[in-house]
Amino acid sequence: MILALSVSAASWRRSRSRGGFYDREIYAMDSRTHRRYGWLSLAFAVFFAATYALRLAAAGIAGLALYALVALLYATSFLRGAADE
Repeated sequence: MILALSVSAASWRRSRSRGGFYDREIYAMDSRTHRRYGWLSLAFAVFFAATYALRLAAAGIAGLALYALVALLYATSFLRGAADE
């Protein structure tokens, strides 16, 4: 849940900047894309909080596997574009 909130905050912050050449032109990571990742990460944070509150460990692990893929895709495109600055 903390990772999902961190990614959400980072993507919101990144959506407010123009971005570098690589993430903007190559990966097409414009502000709308960053906001989408932010909302998706926030939704996963709510999901993780709900699974923790309801003690649904199996659902939490399945959600974590899916979110790990989403976070990895965002992190690789974000970090590659961050080298531009």
